[in-house]
Amino acid sequence: MKAGNGQHFEQAYNAQASVEVDSRLIVGQSVTDQANDKQQLVPAVKILQDNAGAVEAALVDSGFYSDQAVQQVERGADGQPSGTTVYAAVEKTRHHRTVEDLEKKAPPAAPGPEAGTKAIMAHRLHTPEGKALYDLRKETVEPVFGIIKAAMGFRRFSLRGKAKVALEWTLVTLSYNLRRLNTVLQEQATAAGAS
Repeated sequence: MKAGNGQHFEQAYNAQASVEVDSRLIVGQSVTDQANDKQQLVPAVKILQDNAGAVEAALVDSGFYSDQAVQQVERGADGQPSGTTVYAAVEKTRHHRTVEDLEKKAPPAAPGPEAGTKAIMAHRLHTPEGKALYDLRKETVEPVFGIIKAAMGFRRFSLRGKAKVALEWTLVTLSYNLRRLNTVLQEQATAAGAS
């Protein structure tokens, strides 16, 4: 993969994790040697469906967006809606909010029938429902990677070769899930004891 300023290459892997919103458990994971995520949306949703069943919404960052991938996820092979809606950033946004961002505005008008996938996605993320759903992404998957890197100390693979790295990533995500499941069970026991 290109590394640093893009002037050199390093042996590296792109580790993926799909996280369930409520429990923050990893419900799908994979490793690829592809440098960007553009080709990872379809396989990630497939892994989720295989592991957890129907997927109502896929909340992904802009790196996963491509017209073709979104259409493939949202439509079945027969062209009918699949029941999965993708929410992916397609516009650059500021990280800091302005007064204008806080002002109440009417929802934007829906794009016309001739609108492309990107225009539909941009509209979807400007609706109140789309904003609320997409905001869950940063509260869900980003902390998981932070915990894996900072709290668990996993910053690089120890093994070489895609199959071995995939096994190592499976162990890392399993370890994360065991830690998280312990926390979830403790929270449930505390809540049951309080009622």
